[in-house]
Amino acid sequence: MLNITIIAIGKLKEQYLRDASAEYQKRLSTLCKLNIIELPAQKLSDNPSEKEIDNALAAEGKKIMEKIPKGARIYTMCIEGKQRSSEELSRELDMAGVEGDSSVVFIIGGSFGLSEDVKKLSAYRLSMSKMTFPHQIARIMLLEQIYRSLQISIGTKYHK
Repeated sequence: MLNITIIAIGKLKEQYLRDASAEYQKRLSTLCKLNIIELPAQKLSDNPSEKEIDNALAAEGKKIMEKIPKGARIYTMCIEGKQRSSEELSRELDMAGVEGDSSVVFIIGGSFGLSEDVKKLSAYRLSMSKMTFPHQIARIMLLEQIYRSLQISIGTKYHK
């Protein structure tokens, strides 16, 4: 069974998002071993300088890198990443197991993204869309796409 870890900066604040996350975690429990790690966002001033942002990204990046399982296939969620269809993501997750990567990690940064150090570790940079989404909603979208991908793999009617 594939081990999937989502490392995310920040907590899901709204109850409806926590409910959606719990629903997808329940659905995924029979398809993979899912672990969600929430890390605190660095506190920034109301109008942060580039240096303050860079320092925050570096600090968050260190925390993220400490949580990445050894030997995992790493996907970073970032605006400059490549967009993939659900079928393409399904094939990639299938290939992870075939190629001996029993662990896959998806990383979602905070409102200012991810440090370059974290991005450099990733095998794949993924983008949900050219549109911008709050990172909390992006987490729910990612959970849904992981669920959809695994449903495609086993040939259910979920994906139409």
